[in-house]
This record gives sequence, structure tokens and C-alpha cells, in this order.
Amino acid sequence: MTTYAVSISRPARTLTENEQRLLLKVTGQRLDGFRDHVIYSVALGAGLREHEIVALNIGDVFDEAGHARRRLRLRVFKRASENPAPQEVMLPDLVRAKLEKLISSRRHAGEALTPDTPIFVSRLGRRLSTRQLRRAFSVWQKRCGFDRHFSFHTLRHYADAPVMPMRATRSTICRAARAGRMLGHAA
Repeated sequence: MTTYAVSISRPARTLTENEQRLLLKVTGQRLDGFRDHVIYSVALGAGLREHEIVALNIGDVFDEAGHARRRLRLRVFKRASENPAPQEVMLPDLVRAKLEKLISSRRHAGEALTPDTPIFVSRLGRRLSTRQLRRAFSVWQKRCGFDRHFSFHTLRHYADAPVMPMRATRSTICRAARAGRMLGHAA
């Protein structure tokens, strides 16, 4: 049986590094864009799917002291079998710092935050939906002036893009297969 990395004929479509930098710069410059800035940082840094991001609660990411965990165990994830193995992801330090800043600003605004409180909420204070997430991503792409439209899922591909060059050797294919398993792809 061939692995996913061997069977694809072209690399997964991702934003270029300049497009990623621009997206994070534009969303980070505006106070009303900081929530989205953190969402895109989580997607790029940890490779989470949109439904996994919107399902995150305070208790999933933060410990009792209020610090973001380095390793997250996902409650909601894509299930490829009846009894899937628990999914864990690593959060880069910069992403953890951004999450802590987001939650700190919500606490400062007087929000009551419990372990079951969603991390990403709409302007009405409800859990952000995947539809709202995709719509916001489309709006930010226009504000950035991208010449082509990307789906939100392309952000996820950045987490495994550095290990899959245009001409893959056996060792890079093995690394790509490991990265694919880390992202929840079938082997």
C-alpha cells in the first residue's frame, strides 16, 4: 500500500511565505482582527482543521495557572475509524503567546472564562462557526489583495509543506508520511 505522500502527483497548495506574512501582518495590525490573527496562527503553526479550531475551549488549551499548554489533546477531530487514536498537536511558542494575549484581553474586558468557554467567539459572544471562519478568511484575503482565492484548509497544509519539496527523495517521503500522520492523514 502506498502512502499519501507517494501517491500525490503535485504538492498541496499553500500560501507562499510572503502571503502568509502579509496575512498575519494585516490581521495583526487591527484590533478587530486579532482574533482572526490568532486563528490563522493556530492553523499555520499546528495544522488544525477549521472544525478543530472552532471546537477549542479554554480548558483544552490552558492549564489551571492560565498558561497555554505546549501539547494539546483534541476533543474534536477528524475520525478515520470507529476507534481512533487520541489526537495530539504541538503548539509553537509564538502561537501559545498569542493565545495567552487573546485570553488575557478577554479577561480584561470582563468576560467570565471557564474551562468550557470557547476560545474563539463571534461578536455576539457565541462559539464561532466554521462558516463564519471561512467567511472571515475570504474577507481578509481581499484586504490583503491576494490575486487568487484560498480555502481555509490551505493554511493547514503549511504545517507539512516544509518537508515535501518538489522532487521528493525516499527520506523526504518518509518524513512527509510522518507529518501526514501527525496531521491525521491516513497512512
